[in-house]
Amino acid sequence: MSAPHIGYAAMLEQFGPIEVTEYSALAEQHGFTGTMAADHFQPWVPQQGNAPFVWNVLTAIGERTTTDMGPGVTCPSFRMHPAMVAQASATLEAMYPGRHWLGLGSGEALNEHIVGGYWPEAPTRVAMMFEAIEVINKLFTGKDVKHSGKYYTLETTRLWTLPAAPPPIYIAAAGPYTSRKTGELCDGIITPGAAHSKVEGVFRNFAEGARKAGKDPDTMPKILQLHLSWAPTDEEALANAVTEWPNGGMKFPKQDIRSPFDFEQMAKLVRPEDFEGRMVISSDPDVHRASIQAFLDLGVDRIYLHNVGRNQAEWIEVFGREVLPKLTR
Repeated sequence: MSAPHIGYAAMLEQFGPIEVTEYSALAEQHGFTGTMAADHFQPWVPQQGNAPFVWNVLTAIGERTTTDMGPGVTCPSFRMHPAMVAQASATLEAMYPGRHWLGLGSGEALNEHIVGGYWPEAPTRVAMMFEAIEVINKLFTGKDVKHSGKYYTLETTRLWTLPAAPPPIYIAAAGPYTSRKTGELCDGIITPGAAHSKVEGVFRNFAEGARKAGKDPDTMPKILQLHLSWAPTDEEALANAVTEWPNGGMKFPKQDIRSPFDFEQMAKLVRPEDFEGRMVISSDPDVHRASIQAFLDLGVDRIYLHNVGRNQAEWIEVFGREVLPKLTR
């Protein structure tokens, strides 16, 4: 048995750039190995209160830590052209060799509609993401490249600052088609914490796509982002969930909602029972340990933990002492 890879999920929706960098450094000091930093232009609800630019924050985190880091996740399709995402990612990997991974997703209106373009249906967004990955991979070669596709055009150009090797690309996926294509075209998969049967299904589809491309899925990272609420009492843990992370109790797709103020109105309908089966809320570290261990037992390679409360330092210290040392792979 070996110590598992348990990282810190730095939620830029909730904390400013300096504060979240401090928490990321503190997490590493207490045994967390790696940082997944959220890429948001707006928070989910106004109460969360922040949305600094993820690439600036990742650079600061790189200076303060020594383990892996990446955006969880960036959309390369709307606010930022894939060429810009490729440049940002290549630069970060050049600065911190072997530590950066590029997490990509198909986007949410909350963050992407701000540039004023048409917001397409989910299948189109997924198609745009996979074409964007094609553009990014072309640029990662370091050669002069061009692209004329359905969604993007790239004039003949290259990336002039390159790392020794490009960062791996991990895709956020939960549906069957996206999971299979991720296995086929990318280096690993990121999926949110969910019912074990659903996570197993995502991994099966991912493996199917990988084998289709002649790759060994057992060597490709399977990554989980896991939201939880810990506090010294159950009452505080529940209050933190309802106040700070009501989106975790919303049992419907959120990709088409554009405003934090719309989410705020929806949050008024969220009840404590809506979190059941979606997020562990408990003051008992061992309850959280059992939940995390169960995902490791499913074959998850890395888990990035997000405690939804403002009590980050206290939680990091408690989990570093009472949870992380007891987890096994």
